[in-house]
Amino acid sequence: MNSKPNVTLATAFFFMVSILDLIGIFADNEWLKTTFKPLILLSLIALYLFVSLKKNKWYLLALIFSFGGDVFLLFDAQSYFMLGLGSFLLAHLFYITLVSKQLKKPNNKEWLLSFVIFFGFLIGLLMVLKGHLGAFKIPVVVYGLVISSFGALCFINNLQQKDKASTVLLIGALLFMLSDSLLAVNKFYRSIEILNLLVMLTYIAAQYLIFRAVVLAEKT
Repeated sequence: MNSKPNVTLATAFFFMVSILDLIGIFADNEWLKTTFKPLILLSLIALYLFVSLKKNKWYLLALIFSFGGDVFLLFDAQSYFMLGLGSFLLAHLFYITLVSKQLKKPNNKEWLLSFVIFFGFLIGLLMVLKGHLGAFKIPVVVYGLVISSFGALCFINNLQQKDKASTVLLIGALLFMLSDSLLAVNKFYRSIEILNLLVMLTYIAAQYLIFRAVVLAEKT
C-alpha cells in the first residue's frame, strides 16, 4: 500500500522516535530510551510496508531481527548482550542474502580490494580490542566477520552497479560498521559517554540509508 499520507506519517514517526531516543541517550533518561528505541525499527518496518510494492522478504527479516537486537540490548545482563549480538548477526546474514542476489560474479580484483579494505579494518579493530574481550572473544570475532562480509559485498555491488541505490547501500553499510565498531570500543576497550550517542546516531542513519537503498533498487 503506497498511500502518500501513510508514508508521510510513518516517515515523521520514524524521525520523531529516533530523535526522542537520541535525546534520551543524551539526557541519560531511561524512560525515553526504553520507550522509543524499540519503536525506531517498528516504524521503519511500517514505512517500508507502506512504500514498497515488492515487500522483499530478506529485507523484512533483517529489519525484524534488528528490532530484536535493539530490544535485547536495552538490558545490561551479559546474556541479553549475547542475544542482541546473535539477533543482529542473523539480521546481517539476511542483509548479505539481499545484496548477494543483486551481485554479478565478482572478479579477482573486486574480491581482493574488498577483502583488503573491510577485513583489514576488522583485523585492526580486533587488535585494539585484544585482551579486552574476555568470554566475548569468539562471538565478537564471528559477528565481525559477518558484518565485514556485508560491507565487502556492498562495496563490490557498488563497483558493479555504479548507481544511486548501490552507493546509498554502501554508505549505510559503512555507517553500520562504524556504529558497531564504536559500540565495541565503548563496551570492551574504554567507556566514553559521548560514544553512546554516536553509536545510536550512526545506527539510525545506517538503517534509514539501507531502507532508502532497498526502495531505490526496487524501483529500477
